[in-house]
Amino acid sequence: MTPRSRRAFSFVLASLTLLASAARLPAAAPATFSPQREGLGELRLIDDVPVLLVRGSPEDVGRQTALLVGPQTKRVLDYPRDTLASGPDGDATWSWLVQAARQLRPNVPADHLAELDALAHAAQIDPDRLLVGNVMMDVYRGLGCSSLLIEPARSKTGQTLFGRNLDFPSAGYLHRYSLVTVCRPRGKRAFASVGFPGLVGCLSGMNDAGLALAVHEVLVSRDGSRLYNPKGVPYTFAFRRILEECATVEEAEKLLVSIERTTMYNLAVCDRRRAGVLEVTPRSVVLRPAEDGLCACTNHFRAAPLAIFPFCDRYAKLSAAASEPTLGVADVAAKLDAANLGDLTLQTMIFEPAPLRLHLAFGRLPASSGPLRVLDLAPLLTTPSCHGRIENTP
Repeated sequence: MTPRSRRAFSFVLASLTLLASAARLPAAAPATFSPQREGLGELRLIDDVPVLLVRGSPEDVGRQTALLVGPQTKRVLDYPRDTLASGPDGDATWSWLVQAARQLRPNVPADHLAELDALAHAAQIDPDRLLVGNVMMDVYRGLGCSSLLIEPARSKTGQTLFGRNLDFPSAGYLHRYSLVTVCRPRGKRAFASVGFPGLVGCLSGMNDAGLALAVHEVLVSRDGSRLYNPKGVPYTFAFRRILEECATVEEAEKLLVSIERTTMYNLAVCDRRRAGVLEVTPRSVVLRPAEDGLCACTNHFRAAPLAIFPFCDRYAKLSAAASEPTLGVADVAAKLDAANLGDLTLQTMIFEPAPLRLHLAFGRLPASSGPLRVLDLAPLLTTPSCHGRIENTP
């Protein structure tokens, strides 16, 4: 099988096996996260939301993660085999995934790679399994996702709001392992990432400056890009760099332009004053700004240089918000629920960048139908000593 045909095979395989996985695999009991401290790290339950607090050097963060959520990480890392490599050609598919991940490894930022290695060593996890779990998103298409962003002029709070559904097959258990990680990396911006144990990169998150982002995968583009560029930075690590280094939409755009990119995606992004979508391919980065204070985002490009086949029912439902003069948290939540994808909607969240507040629903499907728990991230992201011995010092 040629590299090109293998890539095509992986994309098709993902679409078929991931959508069938929830029905094929038995449901799991809720994951257990027990509050504990380990060195400079801590695992808290805040309104029943597991929050992992880690800080320091990349090696420190990796070890803290391993000691606090190592067992949960091992379970989540079963996911690629349970889905992509579970068929009759599972061994061959898994070997291809490992090879693809190893090819991307040199493109991972050095600090993030050191954190991965420390996590794998301390938790006694096969480094290949951990790497596949962090870069599998770059080599197949699996995420759906919807976002609705509200600029201050159209917000009932007078401040930016950013709502987001993470849509992804759970394989019967992934939705039970949602985890908020608050990371204070040495010499960089503190950030909160909404993800899963072992995900060192970022799918959805917000930093101490109030810059928030979320990814939405895209399949086709008008600019002639290939769907996969093995020379690119794996995208969850690129997004983590944005949270660690940037404070505004403009800075996020500049960073993405400066690096090689693996694939096509929409990156919904906002700061405390504006919102938009960075429409990204290996060849292009195009900022689609909010229109009249609102910006909806799903899985199609809409900027003129990239757009092709842009119809999406979820986008239409989200765009109906334009008929309302202002929207608040409850209104954004209702629009996200209208756009849910049933058992694929694993997490629903609303970021408030100005007060550094997160509203999060998870655990039952669709997540958008569940209660939004409120996390005040400000003291976790900005207070010099927010929980005992953890502080964000160089």
